[in-house]
Amino acid sequence: MLKLLVTGGAGFIGSNFVRFMLEKYSDCCVINLDKLTYAGNLENLSGLENDSRHEFIQGDICDPDAVDGILRKGVDAVINFAAESHVDRSILHSQEFIRTNVVGALNLLECCRKCKTGRFIQISTDEVYGSLGSSGMFTELSPIEPNSPYAASKASADLLVRSYCHTHGFPGIVTRCSNNYGPYQFPEKLIPLLISNAIVGEPLPIYGDGMNVRDWIHVRDHCSAIDAVLHHGKDGEVYNVGARQELPNIYVARSILKLLNKDESLITYVEDRPGHDRRYAIDCSKLESELHWGAGVRFDSGLRETIDWYRVNSGWVEHVRSGSYLTYYDRMYRQRGQTLSQR
Repeated sequence: MLKLLVTGGAGFIGSNFVRFMLEKYSDCCVINLDKLTYAGNLENLSGLENDSRHEFIQGDICDPDAVDGILRKGVDAVINFAAESHVDRSILHSQEFIRTNVVGALNLLECCRKCKTGRFIQISTDEVYGSLGSSGMFTELSPIEPNSPYAASKASADLLVRSYCHTHGFPGIVTRCSNNYGPYQFPEKLIPLLISNAIVGEPLPIYGDGMNVRDWIHVRDHCSAIDAVLHHGKDGEVYNVGARQELPNIYVARSILKLLNKDESLITYVEDRPGHDRRYAIDCSKLESELHWGAGVRFDSGLRETIDWYRVNSGWVEHVRSGSYLTYYDRMYRQRGQTLSQR
């Protein structure tokens, strides 16, 4: 039995990873620790309530007692998705990003070190590398040059993992992924924001001239990459994760409008974000060659699938935008004689 502690498992990528692992491995058991901030949504885990292989615990990765209590039950690996992740929010309110992304990561590392946890995977981002010009790609040896408080907080956590590996012989690995998209993504991020706005005929806000380029990867491919790293990655290594699908934001917006048969007049250019990185591009050759992994979802088909998911799950979008999802599972647990605080 493979027993995992997944932190931030009620968020976008974390919940997709939990589902991926439980569907792929019949002998996998997941303890899911999430603080349930605004982006942690238990509706993302709908359908897993009665799965005996999945245990949800509401808690904070900054709480050493909570983390230590879970680890002492015995887990084979910790995968840390827990993070404040929206760049715009980090520009306005940096403190929570430092607390969760840096202090929280440090607490996990220290608890795992003391409990001799067998593997620790820090889920990071290509944003720690900064911005590229019109050519070249980020490799694992590219310098760390974060340009936003969010990216700086993630870079700090990466360096903490590196330090623990070097100083303590800690079994840590860092993965740095490009921009994700897919089901259950909070609609403050570009693709779900554009899709949900376009569906109801609202303006699609595009920063600057719309030519900021990102390498887009479907969340399912990201999950399969983490799975490969979990089983075959080498301690102390960094692995870049990308899909080799670089696209400017304006192309993404136009593609969404075309698939929804909406007019491009909905596109609205807005003042650019401070310090907005111009281009990201990931070289994932190391992951491909050493761990024999490759992205399988092409952007056009993945985007069509994502649009279909948001159409079908309009209720989820409404709950998220209104905040009503915050009480959804609390009601359910009360019906079962439990409360979230008892989990």
